[in-house]
Amino acid sequence: MDSEKNDSKDPENILKVRDDHKPIYFNSVTGENDCFKFSDGSSASWIRDEESFGYKELRNRIEPWLTSLFQSEHLSLLAGSGLSVAVTSAAGAKGAAGMGKYSFSEYAEEIEKAAKESARKTGRGDGNIEDQIRVANELLRGLEILGNEDKATHLRSDVRNALSEFADSILAGEKNIAVAPEEKREEAFNLLVTFLMSFASRTGTRDRVNIFTTNYDRVIEMGAELAGMHLLDRFVGNLSPIFRSSRLDLDMHYNPPGMRGEPRYLEGVARFTKLHGSVDWVQVQSEIRRIGVPFGADNLEPFFNAPGFRDATPYKLMVYPNAAKDTETSNYPYVELFRDFAAAVCRPNSTLVTYGYSFGDDHINRVIKDMLTIPSAHLVIISYDDPLQRISKTYDDLGRPSQISLLVGGALGDLGKFTDYYLPKPAIDKTTFRMTELLRQRMGDNSSTSEADSSSVAVEEK
Repeated sequence: MDSEKNDSKDPENILKVRDDHKPIYFNSVTGENDCFKFSDGSSASWIRDEESFGYKELRNRIEPWLTSLFQSEHLSLLAGSGLSVAVTSAAGAKGAAGMGKYSFSEYAEEIEKAAKESARKTGRGDGNIEDQIRVANELLRGLEILGNEDKATHLRSDVRNALSEFADSILAGEKNIAVAPEEKREEAFNLLVTFLMSFASRTGTRDRVNIFTTNYDRVIEMGAELAGMHLLDRFVGNLSPIFRSSRLDLDMHYNPPGMRGEPRYLEGVARFTKLHGSVDWVQVQSEIRRIGVPFGADNLEPFFNAPGFRDATPYKLMVYPNAAKDTETSNYPYVELFRDFAAAVCRPNSTLVTYGYSFGDDHINRVIKDMLTIPSAHLVIISYDDPLQRISKTYDDLGRPSQISLLVGGALGDLGKFTDYYLPKPAIDKTTFRMTELLRQRMGDNSSTSEADSSSVAVEEK
């Protein structure tokens, strides 16, 4: 860490693990690398108040605690936009998917005012395009009820364009990662693979890890593909998978040689749920289908040009601020997804880890609050920063400090530092990924690879 980063502008680090009775605040020491001191008013039993400390002391404090929590009977990960931002940053890319605003031509002032008010109530600042689209859809529904078809037609066109622009921004965020410099992209995906595999490393007596995300992009899916992980979701089929309400408790097992009647869990399998939908989910008539859009594609339009998808447009994309006309249809996939979230986390001996989630979704926050009414449940909050103080406010509002662990700040929540110092290392196998070759195979990268052999995966005993 250079001296420029050791200034007061750095995000303050907040730590609360193990037997800490309250959050501990600490900052980087100006002019010293990887060195920290407690902020005024903070203290801990494991370091004298006036002494400085580094990553070694933090690791000794955090890693054993996370290791024990990761082997809870039920483990879930909730990844927010911070994960995509972290991967994008590690890849040296220009930026993650944009969440800016759209310029509506109809009822622009009214939509902006209502969107800001909606965002303010949940502590999201001035809001973004999601808030705008939600408000515009509500207004559109009102105009349709009033029979004002002229105004409704113009607003409907605006919403279509906003959703198209929204989808393009998500794909642009993916593309920024896909075309990033080779070395940096490798580094980013290595971090992501390590991160995901650490959660998927479960003993055979433990339930599968549940991975939830509020992101619309496919960063997690790409990381899972590179890691060789299999994600179980509600989609059935191969060519154009269909979303199913009936969720059979399916899993993947194998029979070890010489053993009868004792199937074992196949390693590297996780249950996966995208709570807000995905850029590649589209409503086709009464069905929700997933279309085969490559990671980092320029736009969606070419993939709608196929039999059965001719009436599909970005307007029919199943993202949370969706524009489906029928209320039952618009609620259909999301009510199932949130039910899965509640069923996964609201259980005894359950641990929920949030990474890069800023607690700006009331639906999710209510489930988390209900989860913590179970005494054996535990919440681990990991974030690079907390600019709007939503995490701190949520911690206070939940009122269950003994059931909450905090790792907030650049020294704790940065993806690189978190995976290097604090994250329990994957225990499934001792695999080192030849990421250059693997990315070339998966993403069609024709750039030169390293001089070593061309196998995609090298097994190394550590």
